[in-house]
Amino acid sequence: MQRLPGLVRVLMENLRDLAPLLLVVGFFYAVVLGASPPEIGTMLAGLMLVLFGLTFFGRGLAMSLFPLGEGLADTFARRGNVLLLLAFAFAIGFGSTVAEPALLAVTMKAATAAADAGLVAGGEAGAARTALVLRYAAAAAVGLAVVLGCLRILIGWPVWWLLLGGYGLAALLALTRDTPLLGVAFDAGAAATSAINIPLIAALGIGLASAIGGRRPLADGFGLVALASLMPLLVVLLGSLLLE
Repeated sequence: MQRLPGLVRVLMENLRDLAPLLLVVGFFYAVVLGASPPEIGTMLAGLMLVLFGLTFFGRGLAMSLFPLGEGLADTFARRGNVLLLLAFAFAIGFGSTVAEPALLAVTMKAATAAADAGLVAGGEAGAARTALVLRYAAAAAVGLAVVLGCLRILIGWPVWWLLLGGYGLAALLALTRDTPLLGVAFDAGAAATSAINIPLIAALGIGLASAIGGRRPLADGFGLVALASLMPLLVVLLGSLLLE
C-alpha cells in the first residue's frame, strides 16, 4: 500500500476503516434478518460517495487546514502580539463552529422539541430563533474556550485544572438544579466540535506549543478540543438556569 499514490492510498485506508461497519450491517441483514437491504443500488452509490467524500476531506485537511492553523499560530507567537493571537483564536473557534452541521442539527432539533412542548412561543419562527440563539451561544463558547486554551499554553497551566474544574461544575449543576435543557447542553458540547473546527483548533494548539520555547507539542499542544467541547456545555447549562 505504501507504493500507491497518496490519494489512492488514503482511499484504500478509508475503505479498510469502513469494512468492519459494512461487515456488521451485512451480517445482520443476511444472517439475522435473512433479507437484503432495501434499495441496495442507491445504498451502494451512497457508500461510494461517503468513501470518496472521506478521502477528499481527509486529504484536504492535510493539505490546507492543518498547515494553515499551525502556520498562523507560529506567526502570531513569533510576533509576540498576544492580543492579536487571542483575537485570532476566538475568531477561529467562533467562525468554524457556526458552520458545524452537527451543531446545527442538534440546536434545530432541540428548538423544535422545545416548541412542541410549549417552552418556546411563536411556532416555527420561534423555534428557528431559539435554534439560532443556541447555535451562536455555543459558537461563542467555543471561541472563548480556544482563547482560554491558548492562554493555558502561553502561561503553562496544566490542562487537567480546567477540565476537572469545568466538568465538576457541570456535574454539580446537573445534580443540584433541574432544567429541561440539561441533555441539550451535553449534546451541544459534543456537537460543537466536529469535522470542521477540530482540525483548525488542534493545529492551532500544536503550532502555538511548537513556536514557544519550553512547551512540548504533545503535552501542551493538545487539550483545546476538550475545552471546546466543555465550554458550550457550561454556557447552555448556565444560560438555561439563569432564564428559569
